[in-house]
Amino acid sequence: MALFALGINHTTADISVREKVAFAPSEMEAALLDAQEHNIVEEISILSTCNRTEIYFECQQEADRIVDWISTYKSVEPEQLNGVTYSYAGADAVRHMMKVASGLDSMVLGEPQILGQIKSCYAVAKEAGSLGGVLHDAFQRVFSVAKRVRSETAIGENPVSVAYAAVSLARQIFSDLKQDTALLIGAGETIELVARHLVEQGIKKIIVANRTLENARELAAQFSAEAILLADIPSFLHQADIVIASTASQLPILGKGAVEQALKARKHKPMFMLDIAVPRDIEAQVDELADVFLYTVDDLKEVIDENKRSREQAAQIAHEIIEESIVQYERDLRAFSAVNAIKAFRQNMESLSSSELEKALKNLNRGAEAEEVLQQLARGLTNKFMHLPSAQVKKASADGRQDIVRSFQHIFDLDVVNPDQTESE
Repeated sequence: MALFALGINHTTADISVREKVAFAPSEMEAALLDAQEHNIVEEISILSTCNRTEIYFECQQEADRIVDWISTYKSVEPEQLNGVTYSYAGADAVRHMMKVASGLDSMVLGEPQILGQIKSCYAVAKEAGSLGGVLHDAFQRVFSVAKRVRSETAIGENPVSVAYAAVSLARQIFSDLKQDTALLIGAGETIELVARHLVEQGIKKIIVANRTLENARELAAQFSAEAILLADIPSFLHQADIVIASTASQLPILGKGAVEQALKARKHKPMFMLDIAVPRDIEAQVDELADVFLYTVDDLKEVIDENKRSREQAAQIAHEIIEESIVQYERDLRAFSAVNAIKAFRQNMESLSSSELEKALKNLNRGAEAEEVLQQLARGLTNKFMHLPSAQVKKASADGRQDIVRSFQHIFDLDVVNPDQTESE
């Protein structure tokens, strides 16, 4: 039985592949149960973000079977996954999870949102009943390390995130945002951060579009913005100088035709569009329009790279914290391997004790002196406890297995002078 981490991310595959294996929140529980029902894994949890899809699982069989399951479940040709997935086992899997949770494996080094996404991944799996002792223990260690990294390093200082990078990219197109209107599609955490950064840059107006008007209004209220439904976007799109989309939709929300109509109404005044959703919210064909600057989450890399350099020192400290935790994890695993042996030893000792105690009680019931019965009980326990270990260590010594003799001395903390040492002295 082993713990594995298998995934695909922004460094191994572009968005056209990643969006095919992304799991929407609404399908997550069904996917977890499907993997278990088909005996692919014993325990499983799935992390799916705009930059990665990772599966953490425990199984007795070959870990590669999970790739076949992904291919079947997501209707993706196996060839498309060849060479773009990575996998880790045992302590390496836990180390990878710690790096991801600490933001060390993110496109934006040290970005904080990933920890919340991993906590959600854990919570969903727990609710679905697909977690067991192995994954639960791994996640608790991961959360503990990520917390230490945040509190003991400066990796999370400076506002560097996908949301921050998105606004930075918008400023490269429109140097002054004070005269611009932004249409934000979605109402999740990333869009909220985008709105916050836009307000800090003095954006003139924000429109929030969401499938649920109540959620749009709730977010819009924080920034004195206007709330609309997704269906209303065509009527408002012409107002937007900046469009940033991040929803969990499995199909594009904004098509080429709607953008063409908006451009006509704007008299072809340029529009900046950034699609940070996976799968994409904006049709790729929109990029064919001359007056649109369309970017995807992959285009943020250049903006983000500038900030990586400022966090490298903090990242080094974070790696040291992780390695320290992995040493303890491996130590705990080795200790756990002795648990069954200790349990069996305790059961044997309890069985011997029960036998001797039964004899003592019978003697007391027959009227024997209590002191004599206790002395017999003590002798009996000593002889029973000593018999098998003594016989085994004598045999080991006769067979030349001095390593076992030394282990015996170490386990029972015996201060023994060996005969050959006495003679040499």
